[in-house]
Amino acid sequence: MDHNFIIQKWSVWPPVQSGVDNETSIQSERLSFIPKMLRRRLTALAKIVFCAASPCIDENKNIPAVFSSTHGELAKSFAMMEMIEAGEEISPTTFSLSVHNSIAGLFSIVYKNKLQATVVAPGEEGIAAAFIEALGLLEEGAEEVLIIFYDEPLVSFYPSAPFQLSSDQSCAVALRISKTGDGLPLRFSQLKGQGYDGEQAMQVPMLISFLADPEKNLLIQTARHNWSWERG
Repeated sequence: MDHNFIIQKWSVWPPVQSGVDNETSIQSERLSFIPKMLRRRLTALAKIVFCAASPCIDENKNIPAVFSSTHGELAKSFAMMEMIEAGEEISPTTFSLSVHNSIAGLFSIVYKNKLQATVVAPGEEGIAAAFIEALGLLEEGAEEVLIIFYDEPLVSFYPSAPFQLSSDQSCAVALRISKTGDGLPLRFSQLKGQGYDGEQAMQVPMLISFLADPEKNLLIQTARHNWSWERG
């Protein structure tokens, strides 16, 4: 399986190189276009998704999107369960913003995006699952597709050892891809072989390093396949 495509734009949040004060200022600027009532509903995870996505979205242009997160809003879900255990009331809004596709729903509202949004919980295949979904949309005729990878540290209540399911830092990466046009040409391939580079949260830093270094290719090993991204 080989697929050729173009990364037109990509963005990561938090920035790879930035000071804390500068990050706060940039985040406020990138979120300023969101109406205040909606902005107050954004969790910390949702905010980093919007900060990563904004540079990759053209104003007033709809785009199909693929969201990929290992755990989604699990931290919010866990906090809600603690509230239930303590006998507190849970509002419908709180519940609706704790489900796995809540950020995708907010994305559609904020950007008035009427095209399809797919939400992937990728498991051990990691970032490859979202690329497969997005490339399928391109094959079906979409001109461009937005891919967003995002995760935050796993709540300590949930044991993850010996599996590599979580990183120590929240992170979101957005990529706008197409079959033609200007940008970074890549070839995505499934190769024989197995290994274990962890799940998505561990793979995303590998993706960022690959995108930032023009000399690198990317090979990710999973329990069933090896996945390769090569510059074309």
